[in-house]
Amino acid sequence: MSSNYERLIPARIAFNERGIPVSPLYGDAYHPGWGAREQALKVFLHGNGLPQRWRGRRVFTVCETGFGLGNNFLALWQAWRDDAQRPQRLHVVSFEAHPLERRDLRRLLASSDASMAALAQQLIQAWPPLLPGLHRLEFEGGRVTLTLAFGAAGRLSKQLDAQVDAYFLDGFAPRVNPEMWTPSLFGQLVRMANRDATAATWCCAGAMRRALQDAGFLVSKRPGHGGKREMTVAVLRPGLGRAAAARPAGASVLVVGGGLAGAGAAQALSLRGHEVTVVDPVFEQGLGASHRGHIAAALSPVISSDDDIRARLSRAGVARALHRWQGLPEAGRPWRCGTLEVARGAEALSRRKALDALGFPAEWVRWLDASEVRERTGLCIAAGGLWFADGQRAQPQALLESLLSLPGISCRTGSVARLAGGDGGVWRALDAAGRELARAEHVVLANAHGAAPLLNAVARAPRLPKLAGLYRMAGEVGYFQGGEGRHARAVLAGDGYWLPPVEGICVAGSTYDMDADRSEVSPAGREAVARKASALLGLRPDELGDRPHALAGWAGWRAAVADRLPVIGPLDGVPGLWLACAYGSRGLSWSALAGDIIAARINGEPVPLERELLRKIAPR
Repeated sequence: MSSNYERLIPARIAFNERGIPVSPLYGDAYHPGWGAREQALKVFLHGNGLPQRWRGRRVFTVCETGFGLGNNFLALWQAWRDDAQRPQRLHVVSFEAHPLERRDLRRLLASSDASMAALAQQLIQAWPPLLPGLHRLEFEGGRVTLTLAFGAAGRLSKQLDAQVDAYFLDGFAPRVNPEMWTPSLFGQLVRMANRDATAATWCCAGAMRRALQDAGFLVSKRPGHGGKREMTVAVLRPGLGRAAAARPAGASVLVVGGGLAGAGAAQALSLRGHEVTVVDPVFEQGLGASHRGHIAAALSPVISSDDDIRARLSRAGVARALHRWQGLPEAGRPWRCGTLEVARGAEALSRRKALDALGFPAEWVRWLDASEVRERTGLCIAAGGLWFADGQRAQPQALLESLLSLPGISCRTGSVARLAGGDGGVWRALDAAGRELARAEHVVLANAHGAAPLLNAVARAPRLPKLAGLYRMAGEVGYFQGGEGRHARAVLAGDGYWLPPVEGICVAGSTYDMDADRSEVSPAGREAVARKASALLGLRPDELGDRPHALAGWAGWRAAVADRLPVIGPLDGVPGLWLACAYGSRGLSWSALAGDIIAARINGEPVPLERELLRKIAPR
């Protein structure tokens, strides 16, 4: 098991003699007897000068060191709703080493103050599975976000990329939970702080106040509440912190590339009010033309025995896709049908051991015995496997058409040959004849293997060895007229995949050909796909079903770099230029996640991915 892996242990709740929820692990109450909402208002909001301090701001970000039952977040959200002078967007980041399971959260918030009951229901509905790492929840049409960091605050605070204006210091008491009040943690809070950031807490322990002061805060006391004599407030020392960047709403963005990478970026940016122009020559044939004829594809998470980088990125990507795409019109909305990763023999033993070690919640992944496989998939397979409830079957052409038709997105036919400008804050996209195709303040290169040539022509672009090694792979999938015993109700995955039918046609995949001159459907490719699919199903290749027509299938190109991870992020030293490429065979997994990473950074939001992972996928 990787030393970086932290198994998540859910909270267990008990009640003291006054009926107040307490943690048996820490022996401390979640809130004082005089009221959770009152504490949230009088200590955390008023202690940070809220709501007054956020007035006149476009964006305001709060970081809380212990989410607990969510009462501070709910009170903050309600205060934002009640204030006519509120910021346009409120972002909240909250750490929680021992999050509540949904059923416990529902039970404990059932008696919420009447003013917050409706908000509590929204929080319960959005509550994520208890998986380690970051989880982005959105409310009020995205104007209020909650980034939950599940895991130890001391470790995850180093992984958070945020620009914070106010801190709610609300861990259990230092005597029972000292890790929440350390100089190291406070140092990370200062790293994330904007100028004039404030902090407030009910705690007045001398060691805590000294650690907060040593980290860079000016610390003072105020009268306490509910029988507590004093509380602590603090403000960042002058000269520390970042100046809040001027971030005008709706900056224009040009996206080069109309495939899955470009569509994911365009959606994320349009949802934040940006004017987005997408340019691609393929639009001459339609918005979904880059995947025309591609009937279906799989979107599934993976696990690894040590929860490696690829597994964590996959988990984050599938979660973002679920959040972003389940609200699309039915034609383009992926079907959350679940995925069975088939495992036989020694592989089955290995996968079960990994599952036991990781301790992931059964609602997200669990082992199915062969007897349970038929119930879930509708197929009689003499094997078990890992069941991922979030596995999806997508129809790429319809998905692209839905994403690229969203309000605020304009699609233009054209081939960008060169990028000019950027110095004055405006980029111009030119074709081979020097004609201007579009202009914008930001450019996202989402054009796969076409990104490197465009960058080479940008004078200030740094040398990127990773991108210089980008390569193309041809690949194809096969179509089968599946019959009785072959129509799956879920995605089957392993060495290849077999998908639930679309209008009676089952899609199987796929091939990987790095030496191909062309990407096309071929007899050899179809045979390779059939071998993989038949092995998954436990059938002979000739039992898969008839072809809908001769050589039925679809072929396309993949672009990848050596580590097979995507390349996502800004170009160092070239403001306004971004990359979203090298998605390999996981375009569906990375698309929505990459869009939100780029859009979050442009807009000064907490980034919904750990810094460690951001470094792994950075262009440099």
